[in-house]
Amino acid sequence: MESAGSANSVEIMNIEDGAHVNPNGSNDQSVSASAHTVGQGKYFYYLTYFSQFTTFILVNMGFILLGGRAWKEMHLAFSDSTWRLQYYIIFAGVAYFLFAFLIPTMSAMRTWLMVSAVITSAYVILLIVMVVDDGRSNKNGSYDVGGSQVGKVFNAFASISALIAANSGGLLPEIQSTLRQPAVKNMRKALVTQFTMGILFYYGVTVVGYWAYGSSVSWYLPQQISGPKWVKILINLLVFLQSIISQMMFAAPVHEALDTKFLNVKEKLHSSKNVKRLFVLRALFYTANTFITTAFPFMGDFVTLVGAFSLTTLTFVFPSMIFLKVKGRTARIEKKIWHWFNVFAFSLLTVATSISAVRLIVKDVTQYRLFADA
Repeated sequence: MESAGSANSVEIMNIEDGAHVNPNGSNDQSVSASAHTVGQGKYFYYLTYFSQFTTFILVNMGFILLGGRAWKEMHLAFSDSTWRLQYYIIFAGVAYFLFAFLIPTMSAMRTWLMVSAVITSAYVILLIVMVVDDGRSNKNGSYDVGGSQVGKVFNAFASISALIAANSGGLLPEIQSTLRQPAVKNMRKALVTQFTMGILFYYGVTVVGYWAYGSSVSWYLPQQISGPKWVKILINLLVFLQSIISQMMFAAPVHEALDTKFLNVKEKLHSSKNVKRLFVLRALFYTANTFITTAFPFMGDFVTLVGAFSLTTLTFVFPSMIFLKVKGRTARIEKKIWHWFNVFAFSLLTVATSISAVRLIVKDVTQYRLFADA
């Protein structure tokens, strides 16, 4: 995912300048290079390409669902509305479309990094304060998990993949760090930040939420907090604003692939012809994603599947496979053991979490109908 982000940003910035440095219109050089590093032939290339773009698209739908839920919670703070969730999902889809049209490229997202950091920090601090306050007053919380032993095991693995997908926003600084040189050094700094401060912030919310509400905790934590109305509105507003930025970062490679194919790269990005085509491309993308999200009230299950199959392999397995292929003969024994452990352990985790996610989808298919108000 990360290598795709760096290559895409270069291509996008050249489109903005009116230069055409890629005559064949292909934007998958980094995907091809990294995939063929692991294995010969087209198999790994297509597998990586499919995994990455499936992740981008399904995570975008997950963000649309998240944005719609935040909209609904803000509206419910003002009135006892009976509006279906689908209406709020449409509002979120329109907002995402407008942002993607006005801020169309990854390079244009640079100025939004600080905005994203401020929003995320404010959200985490406010939410933790409110959740801790609820936890102190909740003396009757239960941590017992119902269901059979088999069901508990499957649900535990599904929760792991959901956590991976839900906290994948930590990849944003890593992706954006490749937009300026030295890209490798910047990415290392971003990785250290992601797996230290990022883990503390992202997973801290999960742990505190379970401590406060027990096994009855909601999948959408801001829905469950008590306290002043203005705090709930502010927290949900922060969720919605951050979701706009996050979804754009994940969808940027898809947008860039479409832009490279359908825009005239010999003209500037904001030329009259390119603006019209850009409008149509963004409109079609968000219309399709919003429609699918409104149709499947359990879209979160598909995001869980993405976390299980794609994000786990791309984040933990694939980098170690590349290391073993490139430096396997020269690396120290402890490094090789570490990377082989990652390959085997996270491959097993991928299988277990994928089975759990598919089981969850099958279960919800029997419980929900299309366009149900979940």
